[in-house]
Amino acid sequence: MSTLPSSPDTAHAQQPGPSHSPLHAPAPHESGLKHTSGEALYVDDLPSPPGMLVGHLVTSTHAHARILRRDASRARELPGVHAVLLAEDIPGENQVGPVIHDEPLLAVDEVLFLGQSVAMVLAENAAVARRAAALVEVEYEPLPAILSIKAAVDAGSFLTTPHVIGRGESDAALAAAPVRISGECMTGAQDHFYLETQASLAVPGEDNTVHLWSSTQHPSEVQAIVAEVLGVGRHHVVVEVPRMGGGFGGKETQAAPFAALAALGARVTGRPVKVWLNRDQDMAYTGKRHPFWGHYEAGLDKEGRLLALNVELVSDGGWSTDLSHAILDRALFHLDNAYFVPSLRFTGRVARTNLPSNTAFRGFGGPQGMFVMEEVLNRAAELLGLDPAVVRERNYYREAPAQLTPYGQAVEGNRLPRIHAELMASSDYARRRAEIEAFNKSSRWTKRGIGFQPVKFGISFTTSFLNQAGALVVVYTDGSVQLNHGGTEMGQGLHTKMRAVCAHELGVPPERVRVMNTATDKVPNTSATAASSGSDLNGMAVKHACEVIRERLRPVAARLLQSERGGEVDALAFTGGRVFLPARPERSVSFAEVVHAAYLAQVSLSSTGYYRTPDISYDRVAGRGKPFHYYAFGAAVVEVEVSGLTGEHRVRRVDILHDVGTSLVPSIDRGQVEGAFIQGVGWLTCEEVLFDAKGRLVTHSPDTYKIPAVGDAPEDFRVALLERAPQDSAIHGSKAVGEPPFMLAIGAVTALRHAVAAFGPSRTPVELASPATPEAILRAVEVARAAESLPDGKA
Repeated sequence: MSTLPSSPDTAHAQQPGPSHSPLHAPAPHESGLKHTSGEALYVDDLPSPPGMLVGHLVTSTHAHARILRRDASRARELPGVHAVLLAEDIPGENQVGPVIHDEPLLAVDEVLFLGQSVAMVLAENAAVARRAAALVEVEYEPLPAILSIKAAVDAGSFLTTPHVIGRGESDAALAAAPVRISGECMTGAQDHFYLETQASLAVPGEDNTVHLWSSTQHPSEVQAIVAEVLGVGRHHVVVEVPRMGGGFGGKETQAAPFAALAALGARVTGRPVKVWLNRDQDMAYTGKRHPFWGHYEAGLDKEGRLLALNVELVSDGGWSTDLSHAILDRALFHLDNAYFVPSLRFTGRVARTNLPSNTAFRGFGGPQGMFVMEEVLNRAAELLGLDPAVVRERNYYREAPAQLTPYGQAVEGNRLPRIHAELMASSDYARRRAEIEAFNKSSRWTKRGIGFQPVKFGISFTTSFLNQAGALVVVYTDGSVQLNHGGTEMGQGLHTKMRAVCAHELGVPPERVRVMNTATDKVPNTSATAASSGSDLNGMAVKHACEVIRERLRPVAARLLQSERGGEVDALAFTGGRVFLPARPERSVSFAEVVHAAYLAQVSLSSTGYYRTPDISYDRVAGRGKPFHYYAFGAAVVEVEVSGLTGEHRVRRVDILHDVGTSLVPSIDRGQVEGAFIQGVGWLTCEEVLFDAKGRLVTHSPDTYKIPAVGDAPEDFRVALLERAPQDSAIHGSKAVGEPPFMLAIGAVTALRHAVAAFGPSRTPVELASPATPEAILRAVEVARAAESLPDGKA
């Protein structure tokens, strides 16, 4: 055991260490080296417990059918098979719906999408499990299936009632507008394509308890659903998340069914069970970003200023509700994006189809809503012969009364005018656009385009009670620290930021802080790591826990420093692993010595922390409220080049200026901005999800589904974080960064439209589908070329 120094003077002789805080400074990802070396442990990397069984799913072969017969007798007789579980083997509820109970874990008498789980085989290894699954007999009576938004609308098949947000008399304003445009647009699905597929490992314990290792963004929800399936209290279930190999929203709700199946298998057999999906299974069984259909009618003046806008949105929810309700709401909240519309009516509804249940994906409906608004502004700019960047600037939110969103929240701290001016200058937009126009006139088969894209994105869970978080900080007598918080690490760097916050608050080097696996027995009742709120919520909770411990240590440190006079206790500085008075830094004591002295003085060295976001509310019936704590802003300038012969394109240069407040860890935030933009470009240009006429996923693996590769990254990629931009009432002045940059990629669509338009006469309307694959671009080019031969260039 270490001992206290023999006299205070001995402790005071050492000078304080470096006082640099790890906050607001670049730092490596806390697991970065382990990622590259292969040392990072994911669920499937954990040592297999003795006697572990493998779970393999038997799934529906029809998009919609009645189940007439299920027979697992032949499969159960196969050597190495321990059980084949059906719905009647579930001791609790046969439900895993996260919000609405409309998702049976195992189908009973009807299947509602191709790939729905009907049974699970538990066997000694994967090979035996697969053979046994093929022996399970399920007899179906096929039923009519709905496989598109249009078919769902025609059939009146919906998962939600309409949500309406309105302001002013939009119909009258439309009728009086000098310029009117109308149209419809579709945005497609997008697969999450996380590197680690869905995986869960369940180990049974005493008294019907189970410990689950799950690749999930929402361990508390997994805990709740597993407890309901098993028919036990939540205190019987512990869910632990070591880390995820990506999530992007795909593991917010949809990890729960596979965790529940693993737990069910462990309960029935009394042995550990792992359920792991291969890539084809993961892509076929799980939901994706919601496809959206939008219809719009817009009225503008002749300078391109919006006067009125009516929009109807319908999303494809798939076979069950999942989070579709909230995703549709956020799409409506973000239809306005960065622009003030005096009169408007936004209506949205979720269609029900016989496809996998679509779910959260980075942006959570925001990208789909924004896309419609940007389509309107691009169409207006093309019709009026204006630079789309000018049209966008003319419509920005401004001072009162043009600062109110459609739902009545004021856009405070609007940084877009500043971002616009700085980015236009740094990207040399005006000169480059003129050069592109000149290039296009001299180039017959290759055209270039440039687009400017601003973003305003609301930060908070729009379901207000989810805006809360907890933490548990434990300090040991050697001065080392274990940090537990409710957020999960999926590669985005949340643990790196939380370690920096904890180290800053306690004044210790980051390497003295170990971030523990996220677990429900350490921090209970947590919200999902989603909505870009991981740092905001958990950071505040960590800060609070550390402050409690630090305040307990102050009088102990003051006694060691013989500085117990009035005011000196409160003035003590904790930094660089030392504690001292700023006025007398030559007299200090180490953090470890203070902690050890506190232990001997019977002072508690652990604390919980808690935080709830203040003043968040929304009335869905009235369409009014304050659903967001603040807004994040950003902008991008995107330059592309298009081949008129093949429809292929390349991104030549991207300039981004993004508002992250005072960044907690700038190197992490830059990575988030870069990754979000590339992922957004993938959604808009190359990631096309296709189902066949029977509801079977065609694009079920990397050979048929193309995500962006290194060759798709911009040749010249310039990312800057907005300086001198602290955010009040957020953790150390920072802002959320996970989702907002995703929508900057819509600038690539504007650039592509600019290039495509160059193949036709002036003011040619561009008909570019989304995603803008080479085939879609080539079709758009052919339409533009055909306009050359029409009178006045009218298509």
